[in-house]
Amino acid sequence: MAMQQNPSNFSGSASGGTVDPAEVAKFSKLSETWWDPNGKMAPLHKINPLRLSYIRDAACRKFERSVKSLSCLSGLRILDIGCGAGLLCEPFTRLGAQVIGIDPSASNIAAAKLHADKGHLSIDYRCTTVEEMDVRERFDIVLAMEVVEHVADVGVFLSRCAAMLKPGGIMVVSTLNRNWKSFALAIVGAEYLLRWLPRGTHQWDKFVTPDELAQHLLDNKLIVTEETGVVYSPFADRWSLSSDTDVNYMVIAEGAS
Repeated sequence: MAMQQNPSNFSGSASGGTVDPAEVAKFSKLSETWWDPNGKMAPLHKINPLRLSYIRDAACRKFERSVKSLSCLSGLRILDIGCGAGLLCEPFTRLGAQVIGIDPSASNIAAAKLHADKGHLSIDYRCTTVEEMDVRERFDIVLAMEVVEHVADVGVFLSRCAAMLKPGGIMVVSTLNRNWKSFALAIVGAEYLLRWLPRGTHQWDKFVTPDELAQHLLDNKLIVTEETGVVYSPFADRWSLSSDTDVNYMVIAEGAS
């Protein structure tokens, strides 16, 4: 269902349009699910601090900011592609960035808007795809976190992402490698044994190797400047950065200044 209005605004408008309060309640429930650290999205909540600090630190190095500043990303425009309910958008907004979060799911965007409203945060959420965005928009930072393994054409998708970068901007991509280890851990382990994700969430043949990703980025005049693995320790119950890129990994790519 496409959302025509902000569901947190359910009073009658000047044009007579209204949003059903029952729909607002439904999206509110979804918002609570997304933002419940012990709920269905618990794996995202566990990995989120690691992703946040990694991107923040990379941005501060690139744009010569102090990570100790509470507004270290002030003045930077960030595009979060496939933002879900805003788990990255909100902390980056609190660090001073102007954040645009896009997602093709209307319910995700509705949940994101509701949660941002509760926190009095100004975030530009849009129910759209990067291919549908205005080609004249440009961003200092473009994020594609756990997205490329779900798109129909990785090359076309990354080409459109690269087109959204300002000269000298950075793109951060987080995805899954394609090998026997990723099949065993990301699909058999995460979907069937641990049940972190619904079965069928991932297709192993759509995973992207670091070399393939680097070539796609290079084809779009972006060069990978950093590559790191992200590993989960079941004993410590936490995620950490690693040199092991066999399963989850993140890359930072930069365009020409």
